[in-house]
Amino acid sequence: MEWANQLCENRQFGSKMTDSKYFTTTKKGEIFELKAELNSDKKEKKKEAVKKVIASMTVGKDVSALFPDVVNCMQTDNLELKKLVYLYLMNYAKSQPDMAIMAVNTFVKDCEDPNPLIRALAVRTMGCIRVDKITEYLCEPLRKCLKDEDPYVRKTAAVCVAKLHDINAQLVEDQGFLDTLKDLISDSNPMVVANAVAALSEIAESHPNSNLLDLNPQSINKLLTALNECTEWGQIFILDCLANYTPRDDRESQSICERVTPRLSHANSAVVLSAVKVLMKFMEMLPKDLDYYGTLLKKLAPPLVTLLSAEPELQYVALRNINLIVQKRPEILKHEMKVFFVKYNDPIYVKLEKLDIMIRLASQANIAQVLAELKEYATEVDVDFVRKAVRAIGRCAIKVEQSAERCVSTLLDLIQTKVNYVVQEAIVVIKDIFRKYPNKYESVIATLCENLDSLDEPEARAAMIWIVGEYAERIDNADELLESFLEGFHDESTQVQLQLLTAIVKLFLKKPTETQELVQQVLSLATQDSDNPDLRDRGYIYWRLLSTDPVAAKEVVLAEKPLISEETDLIEPTLLEELICHIGTLASVYHKPPSAFVEGSRGVMHKRLPARTGSGEGTECPDVGNAAGGSAPESAPSIIPSQGDLLGDLLNLDLAPPTTTGPTPSTSGMQMGGMDLLGGGLDSLLGGDIGGSPAMGAGFGAAPAVMPTSLNAPVGGGLGDLFDLGGGVGMPMGAYIPPKTVWLPAMKAKGLEISGTFARRAGVIQMELVLTNKAMSVMTDFAIQFNRNSFGLAPAGPLQVLTPLGPNQTIEVSLPLSTVGPVMKMDPLNNLQVAVKNNIDVFYFSCQYPISMLFVEDGKMERQVFLATWKDIPNDNESQFQIQDCHLNSEAASNKLQGSNIFTIAKRTVEGQEMLYMSIKLSNGIWVLAELKVQAGNPNYTISLKCRAPEVSQCVFQCYEAVLKN
Repeated sequence: MEWANQLCENRQFGSKMTDSKYFTTTKKGEIFELKAELNSDKKEKKKEAVKKVIASMTVGKDVSALFPDVVNCMQTDNLELKKLVYLYLMNYAKSQPDMAIMAVNTFVKDCEDPNPLIRALAVRTMGCIRVDKITEYLCEPLRKCLKDEDPYVRKTAAVCVAKLHDINAQLVEDQGFLDTLKDLISDSNPMVVANAVAALSEIAESHPNSNLLDLNPQSINKLLTALNECTEWGQIFILDCLANYTPRDDRESQSICERVTPRLSHANSAVVLSAVKVLMKFMEMLPKDLDYYGTLLKKLAPPLVTLLSAEPELQYVALRNINLIVQKRPEILKHEMKVFFVKYNDPIYVKLEKLDIMIRLASQANIAQVLAELKEYATEVDVDFVRKAVRAIGRCAIKVEQSAERCVSTLLDLIQTKVNYVVQEAIVVIKDIFRKYPNKYESVIATLCENLDSLDEPEARAAMIWIVGEYAERIDNADELLESFLEGFHDESTQVQLQLLTAIVKLFLKKPTETQELVQQVLSLATQDSDNPDLRDRGYIYWRLLSTDPVAAKEVVLAEKPLISEETDLIEPTLLEELICHIGTLASVYHKPPSAFVEGSRGVMHKRLPARTGSGEGTECPDVGNAAGGSAPESAPSIIPSQGDLLGDLLNLDLAPPTTTGPTPSTSGMQMGGMDLLGGGLDSLLGGDIGGSPAMGAGFGAAPAVMPTSLNAPVGGGLGDLFDLGGGVGMPMGAYIPPKTVWLPAMKAKGLEISGTFARRAGVIQMELVLTNKAMSVMTDFAIQFNRNSFGLAPAGPLQVLTPLGPNQTIEVSLPLSTVGPVMKMDPLNNLQVAVKNNIDVFYFSCQYPISMLFVEDGKMERQVFLATWKDIPNDNESQFQIQDCHLNSEAASNKLQGSNIFTIAKRTVEGQEMLYMSIKLSNGIWVLAELKVQAGNPNYTISLKCRAPEVSQCVFQCYEAVLKN
């Protein structure tokens, strides 16, 4: 009996190992023997031989020499053998295209085989053979399979169309396969529908303007019906497709949400996240006072919580998505704080992510619970986690004012532990608490000063120095404390050096008599002994301020600081909207739009959430086409940063540097317009140098090493590169150029008079200057520089005055400008502060440029995009103006405005009044939409302007007035 049992075991073992024999051989001349076996008359021997060939292919051996012999084995009824031959064919067809043509007849024949599995196998293999020569032979079999009676064949053929489109897009379009694919969306079988949607989505991604998935309420209804019966991957394809649809109103939006909600309870987490994406998008359109809106919020929480019970890797993906959801709608998970509490065995990446979400959900109701938890985390062994936990306590204090006192006392308890890295993190966050709540918790400064010696990290040292400098008047030995840092000044990091410089200047302004030596010492270290341009520049600014106007210095250095905001690490709203539209994809894990990490992302569409509209509400807007299902513009423009407390006032600049010599800085690698006039350019204005580093900023007359491809190209692309706008882009004819005006009178500039204007020619902004010498001496060495301004205008090259300007001589110079300089909001918005230098002195003046110089040539919107954008921009952003005494008809007005890149999108007549709808795009990506009302016989026009940055509307109106009246 024992030997019988042994035999049984061997047999069982043998059956498990049956395929291993194909991967081992001791024979010589293996290819020759395989060739003989492949041509054998015995079917079993043939099959064994093909299996050996596939095994060799799998381990990387080259068996392409057997191509004709393997292809001959295709003529068989055996499904297993056929699958093996097709596998071989897919692998070697590309390297043997001429031989692959031999297989075409078999494909055609197999596509008509009575067995649907063989028909599907043939069409699947056809899609995988990426050989141009044989694609046209495959069209007829594919057409038959797309209309096959068996759904398994149809669903396979649908995917094959997408594969064929990738090889030869033109062929697929010419053969009408795309229309057949669209018809399959109405197929009776849900898997066919899902594969058709998947194929169309794939093709649409690589051709974003093709509008293949032309979704309407009827097709959406078919997709929702198929959704319930699909496999899980089919459901994902359909849900992702639904997420690209924009419902007509809130009723349709609610109806879709109701039918998608059951997917939230699916076992596959990818289906759940795709359903969440659809619901998050369509919720935008639901009124918040609707009962269903509240119900939906409650339904979204459980599936998200369930995702956190999966394995750590899935948890991390879920947490990254939840992070986005919480930023957009914190109310969904506001009662679920406990699920984000960290478990002892969570990996560090899960712990850190949970911590982030805890802070986002922290509120007055749960802060006690959160703080107790965070204090516990701060005693953990993982250093990174402890640091983040201490920071989190500080963020809670800033976010929930009522908890600030409790947070500060918790931080003080942690400082008492004397654990080095805990103390340092605590000091960093206490600095932020002081910024948020001035004159409230300064009593803890004494405790902080006790730990000064233990600080060895730059950020903590910088934070402590800031505290000492900011509250110097409350600290008796502030000068001694700062002096102790000064001893190793050159060994400190730049962050600490800059903070120390500012702190000592603050101390000097508060206690001038006691700290004069100290301030001179630090200014000398910063300006003469340092080779860091940022530090040197700041040192020189403080030096000038203190030596010329101590009162102004006090106003600047001791100015009241703006309170820091609650959430400093929130994702920018337009990016957040786009990421919400990508929930469940890699973009939602990276927290970056697909265009940032998809190579060659020609097909990456920027997505945005739909605007909230009621079913009965209608925003007054031009009737220029049906925008149902049309896409709204996908990205909001960059808003001009505010002036804030920046020092950028060119006109109050004293430009006399201390005399020191040094090497002339190399101009290579510098870019004109990148320099802050208060920063490092003091030296170059006078032709001297402070001690050379290219990073100091481009000096006067330095030609830019990097010229922008297009001088008016907006930084970062803005909206323009999302739209693929066609038509209407050409060289503007008859653009309006304002008359020249005197910008700098001779009496204010030692005899130099400057007048000028601005023009836009062939897409390039020009500053046209007339320089007149009304002095008795010759003027040479001209150079020009701009201060920061609202639209980043900067010289794109040096000021070309090639010959000396003699007495009573005039010269005209055209200076090309770029829009890639530093940006700072000016008042008025189009104000430009200019410094001009010559051999006599440096002169300053201020002028205003017409904003029409910034209107770019690709500013013509598509009609549907215009309509969707007009609806999307809030009504509060609309401004209305009157243009009086204008005697042009609508046609003449339109032509005149087009010369200045103000494009007419559509025209209609309402009750005898002509309405022109226009679009303008500024160089920084801001779009302005206009409605101009012209009535025959009435010289007064009414213009309505809509823009996401309403501060530009006044300037745009002035341009309309200037262009139409001149």
